[in-house]
Amino acid sequence: MKAINRYLLDNALLIADNPCISPDFCLDWDHLAADIRVQDGVREYALSEFDTADGSWRLVRNTRHDFAWKLAPAGAASPVDGFHSGKPIGGALYYPASYENLIVMKNRVQDHDPGSTIFPTAGANLRKSTLGIGARFTSLHWPAVDWTMSHLGLGLTANQNSIPRELVYDVDSMLAGKLDTVPFPFIGTDVPEGHQGQSVEGMSHGCILAKLITGFHLNRLQWCFNADHQPIGGKFDDREDQLVAGCLFATYITFDLSPELARTMVPEDAAARREFVDSEMGPEAVRTVSARVEEIGLNLSRDELDTLLCYVWPAMVKMRARDEKYRLARQAAFTTETGRAYLRELSIDELPGVTAPETTAVMLALSEWMGMPVNFVAPAFGFQKNAPFPDNGRLRQLISAQWKVCKAFGTSIGFHSGSGKSAENYRVMGEVTGGNLEIKTSGRYTYEMGVALAQSDDPADAQLWENWYDFTRELAVQGAFSDDNTERSMAREFIENALQREGCPQSFGTLEACERILNTLSRSPDHMFWFEYNFLFVLAAGGSADKHSLGDHSPAGYRQRARFYSISDAGRLNYAKGVAGYIIFLAENTGLVDSETCRKARARLETLKRYTDFLNDIAPARKNPNP
Repeated sequence: MKAINRYLLDNALLIADNPCISPDFCLDWDHLAADIRVQDGVREYALSEFDTADGSWRLVRNTRHDFAWKLAPAGAASPVDGFHSGKPIGGALYYPASYENLIVMKNRVQDHDPGSTIFPTAGANLRKSTLGIGARFTSLHWPAVDWTMSHLGLGLTANQNSIPRELVYDVDSMLAGKLDTVPFPFIGTDVPEGHQGQSVEGMSHGCILAKLITGFHLNRLQWCFNADHQPIGGKFDDREDQLVAGCLFATYITFDLSPELARTMVPEDAAARREFVDSEMGPEAVRTVSARVEEIGLNLSRDELDTLLCYVWPAMVKMRARDEKYRLARQAAFTTETGRAYLRELSIDELPGVTAPETTAVMLALSEWMGMPVNFVAPAFGFQKNAPFPDNGRLRQLISAQWKVCKAFGTSIGFHSGSGKSAENYRVMGEVTGGNLEIKTSGRYTYEMGVALAQSDDPADAQLWENWYDFTRELAVQGAFSDDNTERSMAREFIENALQREGCPQSFGTLEACERILNTLSRSPDHMFWFEYNFLFVLAAGGSADKHSLGDHSPAGYRQRARFYSISDAGRLNYAKGVAGYIIFLAENTGLVDSETCRKARARLETLKRYTDFLNDIAPARKNPNP
């Protein structure tokens, strides 16, 4: 038994109430097999059915939510090559839902049916146009994403998270206490990596099974998984092999150059810059990049070009090495071109200031020359998280300048920090790019959970909401009187925004006075301090706002996370409707889906009064025995 599975079982952290921690979706195969033999609490998912050359497959699970693959063989019931630990039971073959078996299953499925949409892919509209749907705290948004894709007929980046910042990149490192920390200046401390709690392999595995359970795969809509903000260089050099291994099922990689850029020194002397560029890249490469930039009608002096190339070249070399490792990992694990394909995004929004078109052109020309053309590039537009861009005319100018460059390279624009923009902002993005875009949204879906719990009549949901809100309020009050200037400034900004929203006095001289004022407010997910701090609650040991409790990967942290998976069906329905409604809003205003289709989807959403109705509405009606 793997160490992570033993750890989870020893601490009663079962998949039923804490999924996606282990890469496996079967922690105890012997126990599950025994349950299958006597049919004790075993559920078989009829909608999960699909075929390979081996026969017909379905998913089954027990009450612990340990899963197995059930094969009704096409011929004699003999073991299938590649799968491990098979057990013949009652005329069928069963295999545990291990991560290793998932790799084999992907190959068997895509060898048999290249058009299958059980697994994330990198085809159809996804190469040019998509919406990135992430969440910073759980996987509870997945049914809503799948329902929306089904009813809009639109494939999305249905699984997206930052790795290793949000997801545990390696469970063995976690168990050994070797996870690094991530600085969060606005709370004045560092938080362990993987603050969402689940592993990247576990999330990959869980997202696939979730779509099979509801029969989403029967819609034949391609979807993809974005391993967001893959850090290049810097302190990540020593563990990039683990990052590559963890992201094996990702079909869309966002390369974040900022770790290497943060330590890159540009020579002060122009002659030294010229010498570095010519010696490292070679004059021919420099001429090629310069010519591509000039073709677009942009002009850079030789020294301006040298300065930029000195800054980005070391990071780009490391990006090329990482990209090659991703390619080789897929080549080794997967047998089909469909299974090996992945998209690239170049994140340059971490460079200082608003990105100049010339910078984008140089970066795209470099990527092209280095043999790794990108599907999406993410310039910086000056976006603030969860805040509309204030000037749509200025936004149109900024995007138009970038789109002139991107169009010339056949590249779409990635809009990061995309949550919470106005309908007008999204329309500008869609109109200027002709829908050749990606918008990353993550924080919004944590917000929608707050709304769902605040509106729920279930007592346990209400208690969770109160505890969650009070946790953020305590962090805000502590931060407002911190000795750390950044923490204090940001906390006060968040508090003052909430007080202004509620029409309350915004001056508070002491911690006690601040606390008294905030205690007069009704709990609301629209308070900025709740929005900014909420993601830290999911893995806060004991729900404590003490900074040492944040990002806790001990059993105490995971028991806190389990509280979200215990919410009522009413709370889950509220949440699903909120998430679906927001994605429809994005799809319509960006022009990715026509207004009539969006209107029908919203109307359909309103008819669903029970969570089971919602889940039963994901598969095509003609395929679902319980529509």
